[in-house]
Amino acid sequence: MHYVYVLRCGDGSLYTGYTTDVDRRVEQHRAGNGAKYTRGRGPLEVVHVEEHETRSAAMAREHEIKQLTREDKERLIG
Repeated sequence: MHYVYVLRCGDGSLYTGYTTDVDRRVEQHRAGNGAKYTRGRGPLEVVHVEEHETRSAAMAREHEIKQLTREDKERLIG
């Protein structure tokens, strides 16, 4: 399976990413080996995860989420 996830960073910002293993990827972010954006922005909290059957579907959804306004992202994560 393929996943799209949203992290809430320690500074309140939101980061959206794609992975095949959410736990592994979050640990990479926490260790400073994930996206450059998340380095130094901990603690990181997973606030939203979506499962997709294909990589292309997950990546398309990741792009959609990244285009949302902050307000819409907050609504998405509830």
